[in-house]
Amino acid sequence: MPLTQGEVCDFGWKAVDFTLPATDGKTYTLADVSGPKGVMIAVICNHCPYVKAIHERLVRDADDLRAIGVGFAAIMCNHPHNYPEDTFETMIEVAEAQGYTFPYLYDESQEVAKAYGAVCTPDFFGFNGDHELQYRGRIDEAGQDPIRPGARRELYEAMKLVAETGKGPEAQTVSIGCSIEWLDDVA
Repeated sequence: MPLTQGEVCDFGWKAVDFTLPATDGKTYTLADVSGPKGVMIAVICNHCPYVKAIHERLVRDADDLRAIGVGFAAIMCNHPHNYPEDTFETMIEVAEAQGYTFPYLYDESQEVAKAYGAVCTPDFFGFNGDHELQYRGRIDEAGQDPIRPGARRELYEAMKLVAETGKGPEAQTVSIGCSIEWLDDVA
């Protein structure tokens, strides 16, 4: 999934299938989490302040997207070596405490995150009903700050467009966050 300089989204790139365990005790595939009009895959973790700042918005957007036929799942791939918060046990606690209404999946091998080209948490991958990438932007402009009244819901608006047309917006702003703790980096 190589991108050219300045490019945010590799439009049309096909989603990679997966089979991952979730905090609810079930195992999910890409088909299980997809809706008829698309799917949003969010790569998040437990310790990241950027992710902690968006829990409420993440749940809101997941619920609103499912209402228009777009599935939603979050994947945690961080190795807990440097961040003990990033364990599967803590994922279960976070999902419950934050009221996650979507599957929170554990990518222990990090193969799925690598296949998707994830670089940070949060990192968002929005696909249309044919599993073609159409959105690789941020949730909104607030980042770690509280969202201001009237701020655009960039992720939701983009995926609503995808649900309606199959195509994402040309203009997208890349998500920023914490670097992923890769197994390769653990000494």
